[in-house]
Amino acid sequence: MEKHWRSVINKSICDYFFEAQSKASNPEDISPIISTPHHYLINTFRNNLHFVAVVTTEVPPLFVLEFLHRACDTFEDYFGDCTESILKEHYVIVFELLDEMLDNGFPLAMEMNVLKELIKPPNFLRTITDTVTGKSTSVGATLPTGQLSNIPWRRTGVKYTNNEAYFDVIEEIDAIIDKNGTTVIAEIQGYIDCLIKLSGMPDLTLTFINPRLLDDVSFHPCVRFKRWESEKILSFVPPDGHFRLMSYHIGSNNMVAIPLYLRHNISFREGSSGRFDVTVCPKQTMGKTVENVVLEVPFPKTVLNANFDPQPGEVLL
Repeated sequence: MEKHWRSVINKSICDYFFEAQSKASNPEDISPIISTPHHYLINTFRNNLHFVAVVTTEVPPLFVLEFLHRACDTFEDYFGDCTESILKEHYVIVFELLDEMLDNGFPLAMEMNVLKELIKPPNFLRTITDTVTGKSTSVGATLPTGQLSNIPWRRTGVKYTNNEAYFDVIEEIDAIIDKNGTTVIAEIQGYIDCLIKLSGMPDLTLTFINPRLLDDVSFHPCVRFKRWESEKILSFVPPDGHFRLMSYHIGSNNMVAIPLYLRHNISFREGSSGRFDVTVCPKQTMGKTVENVVLEVPFPKTVLNANFDPQPGEVLL
């Protein structure tokens, strides 16, 4: 599947990407930037699919990579998932979305609430209607309100019976723990995802207990960056619906409290057998509920068989 904006580029340019793909042992090992005599190929790998952007001039690579990830996120939001079969099934809507997301090669409509006003998400009834009439009813007839204002991420005239705002703080901890359960090193990659259902044009303020811990922050365009720089306060007019407000990193030089207690021990017996014991339990001192704990243990290829004894829990092979 290919989409052109400014001019049509010969498909043979993809041969450079296929060559790099054949040399890589894993899809993730392909260089994100492939230089050719007249173009640059910037690519990413998600959901077992390669997303490749061909650019003719020098651009910030992260700018293009962010667009590719945003496009994949948009497809997941519209179709529930982003796989080869789903993209083929919704071929027309994919092209309509790409038409609105980029204008002459530059990002235009990237917010989900704006896109859903322009192009309605697919549903069963609309699919039947389009098939019977032979016309597409997914494209809106009018430009979304607020698209040309100084707050393009929020449509005007939003009204809700119940005003609600939800904030989910998601943190991924990468840590090394010794056999005594002591944390050797730990760092956090965090995200704040929002679901905003507020009427009118709300102006929100969000503060942190210790914002100095946050490093390498990345914000949604709605955040007033100057106020964050001066006061470390998040001040913003939010989009309507789902969006990611910010992402951040907490480095290993800060004390990261892990809500789990983990101890492990590996022992080898005579011959070629061995034993691996691991204990995982929540830390009662933190006072937080820990649910749906999954422990994944990759074994080397030299392990021929294993006997499992979970107490409690279950084993999935």
